[in-house]
Amino acid sequence: MSVSDQRLAQIAARFAELEARLASGTLEGPEFVVASRDYAELEPVARVAEDVRAMRGELASLALLDDPDMRELAEEEIARIRADLPEAEHRLAIAMLPRDAADSRPAMLEIRAGTGGDEAALFAADLFRMYERYATEQGWRVEVVSVNANDLGGYKEVVANVAGNGVFARLKFESGVHRVQRVPVTESGGRIHTSAATVAVLPEPDEVDIAIEDRDLKIDVYRASGAGGQHVNTTDSAVRITHLPTGTVVTCQDGRSQHKNKDKAMQVLRARLFEAQREAAQGEEAEARKAMVGSGDRSERIRTYNFPQGRVTDHRINLTLHRLPEILEGPGLGELIDALIAEDQAKRLAAMGE
Repeated sequence: MSVSDQRLAQIAARFAELEARLASGTLEGPEFVVASRDYAELEPVARVAEDVRAMRGELASLALLDDPDMRELAEEEIARIRADLPEAEHRLAIAMLPRDAADSRPAMLEIRAGTGGDEAALFAADLFRMYERYATEQGWRVEVVSVNANDLGGYKEVVANVAGNGVFARLKFESGVHRVQRVPVTESGGRIHTSAATVAVLPEPDEVDIAIEDRDLKIDVYRASGAGGQHVNTTDSAVRITHLPTGTVVTCQDGRSQHKNKDKAMQVLRARLFEAQREAAQGEEAEARKAMVGSGDRSERIRTYNFPQGRVTDHRINLTLHRLPEILEGPGLGELIDALIAEDQAKRLAAMGE
């Protein structure tokens, strides 16, 4: 997809206008917020567009050069620019792809043990630690919202908020069924078992994105259960919130106060309602989304972690990496995520060119 010179000029003009408005010191309140957001979104596009514009301009100037003494040097420079220009134009095409409005948001990460009993819960805990370590590497902050642990240290369910720069953009392809093949610690015969855990990554909305009326909520309080020391079963601190119009139920019992648990439960409820709203809005684009990397369907098996062979296979892009320990430790996960993002960009570029 080649971008016209006219479009490059429009991008440069718009960027210069935003730069001047922000530098003027006359913007305040909502106007300043909107202009700052627009500037931040346009800046990476404008920088690459300027590179492309400069390279095209230099080519045009060199082509007009008629000095015989300079011609040989000009030909070398023309060859160099022509070799570099396609890569710059490709970077510009990717930068100009329509962005998911939620890409810059923090995310709610939900991991649930699937088939496999205690082994599935242990695998869910492994996945959570993988995302925790990856988040640390990215400079993100992870805050556990709710956790339901078993006696072996596994997680039947864990919900956490992940905040930082570009969280949803990098984690959104992790939604789906993750499968593990290994000999469980609970298996005395040394047989390989297959277990699974489900991961959901939901963009976290601002309060203004989702209006929740008090009359639409049924809030129950009860005594917390499970591991938790002296505070368990002593006060009615656990909270269950039911959103009556949709039937969505959220529980939280990890905080020591009912107030904190209610706040965390509301945070999860907003994220789930926001995701349902996004899915409804994208309904018309359902067929187009199927062509992208993953549909976000939580029942879709997306990845297998095979311990005996030390490999991880992502089934959506047929990528196998024989570095399972490094991936579960966090750093290796970045290569998988980069490959998924690159494949998604390639497919969207191809779709735009049809």
